[in-house]
Amino acid sequence: MKLRSVCAAANIGCMFLLVIGAPAEPAELKVLSAIGIQAVIEDVGPKFERATGHKLAITFASLGGAVKRVQGGEAPDVVIIPRQGIDGFVKDGKTSAGDVTIIASSGIGVAIRKGAPKPDISSPDALKRTLLAAKSITYANPAGGSASGLHFAKVLDRLGIANEMKSKTVFRPAAGPVADLVANGEAEIAVQQVQELIQVADIEIIGALPGDLQDTIVFSAAIMASAKDTETAKMLVNFLRTPEAAAVIKAKGMEPATP
Repeated sequence: MKLRSVCAAANIGCMFLLVIGAPAEPAELKVLSAIGIQAVIEDVGPKFERATGHKLAITFASLGGAVKRVQGGEAPDVVIIPRQGIDGFVKDGKTSAGDVTIIASSGIGVAIRKGAPKPDISSPDALKRTLLAAKSITYANPAGGSASGLHFAKVLDRLGIANEMKSKTVFRPAAGPVADLVANGEAEIAVQQVQELIQVADIEIIGALPGDLQDTIVFSAAIMASAKDTETAKMLVNFLRTPEAAAVIKAKGMEPATP
């Protein structure tokens, strides 16, 4: 049984190398990644390192935080963030459209504490009634540049209840899964990208934002103009498109990009 497991692992490693190419001299890539895809990168990153011999120096930030860091002069080799941030880099000449690859996408979900009565979020009107009836809600603070937080703030405006919800909103003091506040009883309802909600125990995802209130957030990987080793950067991006990486992406609550 152990021999079979070793052989299976060897076969996976060989397939990775066939996809990404044979390893060159060991290099270290600087990767700047969005918090929204952190669970995927933390899982796939070590697999890439074992398969290639290269090392990854990864830092995580919100969408807005990542954009500010690059605009402020930080020079990562690869940036993995929602597409709107990447499009800005293309416009500014910090990467080119041909060096941008879609990796995954995700939707925004709604969660409550496990065992609590399930409110109706089946339509925009139902969601509006549920939010107005809630004693407290939480979502990613838009001031931090979170893609889901920025979108949900627009949803509240669109529903016409932004002012009413201000006194009911509890923001997490730092970036991360806002459903922690639901799990510990500080908020009744959490709204965030599904892959961040599913990380939290003792909560239940009751559905997605309904209808055209939903926003599909597309995560792309860009090889930056500042990359010191573009070939190794390409290896990482190709690795993120392998079937094994796709399996991790799905397991973390996201949809992998189609080949």
